[in-house]
Amino acid sequence: MAKKIKAALIQLSISNDLEKNKLRLKENIENCAQQGAQLVVLPELHNSPYFCQSENTENFALAEKIPGESTEFYVAIARENNIVLVTSLFEHRAAGLYHNTAVVFDTDGSIAGKYRKMHIPDDPAYYEKFYFTPGDLGFQPIQTSLGKLGVMICFDQWYPEAARLMTLAGAEMLIYPTAIGWETTDSQDEKNRQLDAWVVSQRAHAVANGIPVISVNRVGFEKDSSEVTGGIQFWGNSFACGAQGELLTSAPNDKEQNLIVEIDVERSETVRQIWTFLRDRRIDAYEGILKRFID
Repeated sequence: MAKKIKAALIQLSISNDLEKNKLRLKENIENCAQQGAQLVVLPELHNSPYFCQSENTENFALAEKIPGESTEFYVAIARENNIVLVTSLFEHRAAGLYHNTAVVFDTDGSIAGKYRKMHIPDDPAYYEKFYFTPGDLGFQPIQTSLGKLGVMICFDQWYPEAARLMTLAGAEMLIYPTAIGWETTDSQDEKNRQLDAWVVSQRAHAVANGIPVISVNRVGFEKDSSEVTGGIQFWGNSFACGAQGELLTSAPNDKEQNLIVEIDVERSETVRQIWTFLRDRRIDAYEGILKRFID
């Protein structure tokens, strides 16, 4: 991997107009590339509103083949701007089989690889199990011209096992396209606790693994079409942190923003020489981690 990478985090609100969303994404990607970005990361399921707020079979029409129309669109953008681009798409794999899939494009426009979301939530306003089959590609980094990217998706953020396995497989950076926010009836104290936990969990992955982390969220309010809930106020707060969990850049919770940040990837080696968590792991004593619960 390059010693230092100039990365862009694109935090956007998403509308009901799919073509408009893609054109706005293209404009923002090009703007970041003009500022020298080598790596650009988009939020989760960025082509459309977050449709998982309700269970509706009509929403399966949003899914598409990979490769397909959207991959052709983003292939051209990556190639024309000479960037590595991390996208997040609703994959139609086969009849009745759908995934929440991150697709990574390299600077020459090729598809460097993809990752299918492994942890699928099923909570009020986040009914993802209705739509997505759990991923079957495992926690394997994607090799790009910038190095090995440990790309995961949103709910994967909460699982230290996933971050560890990506690291052990050689990832040099962890990347999380995200769509997360507050359900509108939550109290302000509860909203604060949720956001703090989200940030702390991911910074902890950086600390425990001695690796930089990028997390890119959408922002803005999206209505629940079923009106069962009050909708989601996506909380933004996209951020990047270094190998000791130190914040390098962060966005606000109430507006769109493109963040450009230089990430020193080579520094992981120095950090791991001092904080020897990987060296001192007791791999002979962790068999219990493979059990659902230890009675």
